[in-house]
Amino acid sequence: MRFALTEEQRLLVETSRRFVQSQLVPLEDEVERTGALDPAKARAIFEASRALGLYACNIPVEFGGGGLSAVDTCLVEEQFGWTTDILIRRAFGNVYEVLLLANAAQRERWLLPAVRGERTFSVAFTEPGAGSDAAGIQTRATREGDGWRLDGQKLFISDGLFSDFFVVSAVTDPAAGARGISLFIVDKGMPGFTVGADQPMMGLRGTSHVPLYFDGVRLGPEHLLGAEGRGLRHAFETLGRIRLAHIGARAVGKATRLLGAMTAYAAERHQFGHPIGDHQMIQQMLADSAMEINMARLLVLQTASRIDDGQDSREHISMVKVQAAEMLGRVADRAVQIHGGSGYAKDTLVERLYRDARVFRIYDGTSEIHRTVIARALMKPDGASRLADIL
Repeated sequence: MRFALTEEQRLLVETSRRFVQSQLVPLEDEVERTGALDPAKARAIFEASRALGLYACNIPVEFGGGGLSAVDTCLVEEQFGWTTDILIRRAFGNVYEVLLLANAAQRERWLLPAVRGERTFSVAFTEPGAGSDAAGIQTRATREGDGWRLDGQKLFISDGLFSDFFVVSAVTDPAAGARGISLFIVDKGMPGFTVGADQPMMGLRGTSHVPLYFDGVRLGPEHLLGAEGRGLRHAFETLGRIRLAHIGARAVGKATRLLGAMTAYAAERHQFGHPIGDHQMIQQMLADSAMEINMARLLVLQTASRIDDGQDSREHISMVKVQAAEMLGRVADRAVQIHGGSGYAKDTLVERLYRDARVFRIYDGTSEIHRTVIARALMKPDGASRLADIL
């Protein structure tokens, strides 16, 4: 068993880190100040990312992506976790693997343009009455001829103002429960489809979060993504790897940046004639943060390795979601505490990352929901040995 990176992986990490720190980090203050990213700058970082092979690197080579393994994707995502969400979205690309369900015609119309960066899209599952409970959605797709009529509402859809199309979950068979949900590709601008006003958030400056309204949107058979009635299963099968990378690996990256900031501050800040890092209580916060970051990183990479080996890793991804998100929250809180008033002051790095960190315990399923997933899996026959066995 080897934990060392290969030479190729080391080069990948170094390339990603250099790109993030040289191209993206300098734009953070502008995004925080204006709540947006200049389109010309967004285009420039997209072109630079694509030239390095980082854009859509999680998508197979046969579709024009980078074809990275789950482990390699997480190594890259950890580096991108250092910076602001909107910069990640413009430079790295959110080409969710759910679009790999596309048939030949759908690939030409939606998948390939997304991989090339010509079109962008978001996944729209959350509703006013259905967040972590993905099976509780109320949006309906009613059969009309060989197509459907889409009615309903989605909420807090990330990057909705920027996206050109959406993968939308809808109930197609109300009597079938979770097995009556399907996925549809819906283009912005279709009659009856309205994108609502942006909802400003506590963190994630620059990334829009909008409601979507569907009022009699007519969808043809070409808009159905995957098999009818298998939408929830498709989501579970394809979005887990994104959750692992976007939540787990990015949380490790953000926490690592915070640890660097608070370690430097503990060495520079003097009280009572000594650096505050000389005090044991400060040392404990630094040491606890370092230990927890490394534990989360190992769990992320172990789970990614399971995925690359073709193993069912749904519950392991839930463990990553909880472990990494809550680790980041604790590290961010310690960073504010060590910085004192400077950490609480507006427009500082620590204050911004503290706000950004809070949502990690909420989106893509709350920590409470994922703990339930883990516990239910443990209660199944051989569940305890399956979830605890690293081999």
